[in-house]
Amino acid sequence: MHPATHPTALRVQEAGRALGLDIEVVEFDASTRTAEDAAAAVGCQVGQIVKSLVFLVAGKPVICLVSGSNRLDERLLAHWASVGRKQVQRADAEVVRSATGYAIGGVAPFGYPEALVVLFDEDFLTYEVIWAAAGTPNAVFRTTPQALAAATQAVVTKLAG
Repeated sequence: MHPATHPTALRVQEAGRALGLDIEVVEFDASTRTAEDAAAAVGCQVGQIVKSLVFLVAGKPVICLVSGSNRLDERLLAHWASVGRKQVQRADAEVVRSATGYAIGGVAPFGYPEALVVLFDEDFLTYEVIWAAAGTPNAVFRTTPQALAAATQAVVTKLAG
């Protein structure tokens, strides 16, 4: 683990600080692309890893910050949005990059080209510390669930069945 040097990781660090988060992005030689890889790298439980998933809900991108130990239940997402299940679909790589400015495997929970709705897995509230991707497949940062939810103006909700 070492301080971030990648320009995208540094951009995430600055975007976080602009939102009032006191974060320091760190980079690893090994990948932190999956929740399991990230948990192994930082030495935490998989549930403490933030998966930043992009879904299209009625055609609009929505960011779902999901605990690494959970699988997002698309029926709950449809219910939250008051739309039919068929109006919820996982975004493809092109949509993810266009909506967030990041590639899959490094999507940060903020710092997007335009404001997006952010949903926050209520299961994070059982942890004191969580770790999120910082724009690249080997960069992460540490924060508290409360601070990340507040900074992203997220809606805290049940995302896993």
